[in-house]
This record gives sequence, C-alpha cells and structure tokens, in this order.
Amino acid sequence: TIFLMNRFAIYFRRVLSNSFYPVLKRAIGVGSAFEGWSPREQDVVYQVLVPMTPPRGHSFHLEPETAGQRHMRNFRIRVQQECTCTSEQQGTGMLCFLHHPEEELRVHQDPSLLDTLCRGSYLDVEKTARWFCQLVRAVWPALPQAHNWHLVLLPSRRSCQFKVSNRRRSYRIEMLFGVRQGDSDVFVSSEPRPYHTPSTTWPETYAVAEVKFFRYIAQRAPSDSLHLKCLQFFTRLQLGLGFSTYTMKTIVMHLLSITPVSQWRRRHFVRRLLDISEGLRTCIEVRCLNHFIVGNRRLPEGISLPEDVLMAGSCNLFHDLVMDPVAHSQAMSQYVDL
Repeated sequence: TIFLMNRFAIYFRRVLSNSFYPVLKRAIGVGSAFEGWSPREQDVVYQVLVPMTPPRGHSFHLEPETAGQRHMRNFRIRVQQECTCTSEQQGTGMLCFLHHPEEELRVHQDPSLLDTLCRGSYLDVEKTARWFCQLVRAVWPALPQAHNWHLVLLPSRRSCQFKVSNRRRSYRIEMLFGVRQGDSDVFVSSEPRPYHTPSTTWPETYAVAEVKFFRYIAQRAPSDSLHLKCLQFFTRLQLGLGFSTYTMKTIVMHLLSITPVSQWRRRHFVRRLLDISEGLRTCIEVRCLNHFIVGNRRLPEGISLPEDVLMAGSCNLFHDLVMDPVAHSQAMSQYVDL
C-alpha cells in the first residue's frame, strides 16, 4: 500500500511541479493496519497520511480554534501570499502574487492557492479532498498497477477513499492529508469529523506518533509477543458495546509503557487480557482515561512532540463521564456486559 502511495506521490509531483497547489510529500502509514492489528481483518482500511507543504509564494500558519474545545484541539490553516520579488523564484519566471498587477497575473500565471482550495484565507478540507480525488483519478492510468488492478473511488467528504482490486485481492485505502507542526510527529489533518464540522477545521492528530510507538515496541518485543493479539481481541470483543476502538488502544498503549515487553509472551496472554479488562473498569470507575500522547513526557526517544503538546496537562478521554452521570452508569453497564 505504501509502495502504491509513493508511486502516486511521484506522479503527483510531476503533475503539480509548476502549479500553486500544495506540495505533497511521501505518504506515512498510520492507524491499525500499519500498527499491526485491526478489529476487523476482513474489512481492513489502509490509512495513509500525506504531508503537505505550501507551494511557491505561499506560507501556512496554524491557528488554534478556541470555540467549543474541551480537550482535543482543532486548528485552521491560514494561507498567506509571500513576496517573491527578490527571491530565487524570479529565475523561474514566476510573478510575485503581491506586487504584480492582477491582470498580468491572470493572463500569465496559474491561480494562487487562495483562489483554488481556500475558503477566504483558510485552507478548506473538503475542497482539498475533492482535489485529491481528481488527482488520483487523473494519475491512475499512468501507474503500472492500472494494467492489472481496478480503481473505484468511494464517497468521502474529508479524505480521499478508494478501492483497488484484481481477481484475487481487494484493498481499501484512505488518503488523509495534513500539515506537520514544526518538525514534530504531530500534524493537523483531514481526519473524519461530525457532519456539522466547519470545512476549515483541521483536528490535531497524533497518529504518526502512535504508529512510531508501536514500531518501537515491535523492535523490542520477543518473537512470540501477543500484545497486538490482546489489542485485537478486545477491540473485536467490544464492537457494538459502546466503547471506542481508540479507548481500548489507549489502555493497551498505557499498559505497554509500564509492563515489560517480556511479559507479553504467549504464556502471559490471559494475565494481560485481565490487565486490560481491569484497566478499563478502573478508568470507568474514576471517570478518567488520560490520552497516551498529550502531555506524556516519557515517550520513547525518537517520538517528537511540539512543546505545547508535550507540556500540556492531562487530556481526559472520559471527560463526558465526568459531566454526565447517565453516561457514566451506561458505561459501567456496558463494562458488565463486556
């Protein structure tokens, strides 16, 4: 899947080389399929995050949204035109968006990013998703895979989802896109959000940091380690019971950080399942499950967080249980059912 995504990226760069659309970087595999587990093996979605950087003559500025945020952060990406009058771009024949007459720009140069994928001054998730899907459709016939595989684009509002299949196999892929915060492993991205979410809202995502954590564990775990099987077992077990897959994943990540990797062998399987179950019960009882990444200053070396994420206070994923006694009693009931 990553090989296919990087094939796409090569062709994207060729198509976009002289445009003023975002510059697309190498795809990063994220989510359960790339962490080594999946709650539904028969329906795996391969999620990839494609980092974007601003095109020539533009810059991106991340602005946190403050309205209605309780714990997880949302951002807007403000797009600003930059003066290129004295820059190396002048050797390419590029006109400065700020200082050349509009008529000259309209006749001799492609439109600014502000005029294509933005709403006002802000990068629009839904416009960007439609642009991505158009790119995939346009580039696919040029890829070697197009000779043996069939491409079907799937409906999606905030990402580009498609299925590639041949007579024997089928893969479902979701291309997310985002902007890196500095040189860290935290991005703002096009992750799916409720339908009423404004199209200029980009939520903060820790998916790259999380996949790096699972990679770190895999490098140190014994060959018969069942930590991924434990996670897979519990996420399947609770399907339909109200606990999110992310809740179970967070509990297992916390356990992996405090339980030696040598204690996840086959003979420890039942003990670790009990640990996960007891961890979930305790978190429900005290109405608190801390986010694994936000504010975690004990992450393995090689996982880089922005200073404000690193120094943030604890982020309680069970915040709703604190505010709503009915939700708390329902969670306890669902735990008993589990």
